Amino acid sequence: MIETIGASALALIRALGRLGIFSGQSLVLIFTPPIKVGRLVRQMHFIGVSSLLVIVLTGLFTGMVLSLQGYHTLKQYGSEAYLGAAVTRSLIMELGPVLAALMVTGRAGSALAAEIGIMRITEQIDALRVMALSPLRYLVVPNMLAGTVVMPLLSAIFSVVGIFGGYVVGVLILGIGSGTYFRGMGVAVYPWEIYVGIYKALAFGFLIALISCYKGYYAGLGAEGVSKATTEAVVFASVTVLITDYFLNSVLL
Repeated sequence: MIETIGASALALIRALGRLGIFSGQSLVLIFTPPIKVGRLVRQMHFIGVSSLLVIVLTGLFTGMVLSLQGYHTLKQYGSEAYLGAAVTRSLIMELGPVLAALMVTGRAGSALAAEIGIMRITEQIDALRVMALSPLRYLVVPNMLAGTVVMPLLSAIFSVVGIFGGYVVGVLILGIGSGTYFRGMGVAVYPWEIYVGIYKALAFGFLIALISCYKGYYAGLGAEGVSKATTEAVVFASVTVLITDYFLNSVLL
């Protein structure tokens, strides 16, 4: 039993060390020109534009559910006028960045891990080294930059669509005044709360791309190795997003 515990601890330490080295090398290359601009633009399109549909649908129904549940809760205390404020603050500060990050993890993070994992098992990464090209600069850095740039935009779209969904339910279905809904938003939401959501989205985008690329880069051999790397990328990135959200709330609020 002691031997098993020790082996597991050593494996964890090796994995953390490898992740730390991978992260450090990638960060150095981010600030070291040249940047692969063409690949960066393609990855921004892949991570950002291709995720718009799932972001819009998730944001719309999240806002509708928030409005529906929030209305019945606030009605018990005679505070229906604060529905717009409750929906908006929940989306901008918490649900918008977190749920958008989880959606991007499932759609784009898994694809990044699978793509790089397939390149690993087919020796395309080794071929880049033979051609004197840095695999990290070519494969990892554009993904990390693209994820960091597009995640705040996706989070903002998620929040705006969610606020609209809350408006549809609160005003058009439940009968709250349109002016009351938007006045609550203007009074209760402060600029620093918007910045909190932006900071969270930046951190989430960076972490999702980093973990997805790391898992794909060190994928095992064969289809089973790629499958395992893809699954671990989605699970670890999702858990990391939730853990990071807690610590960011502790620091920023």
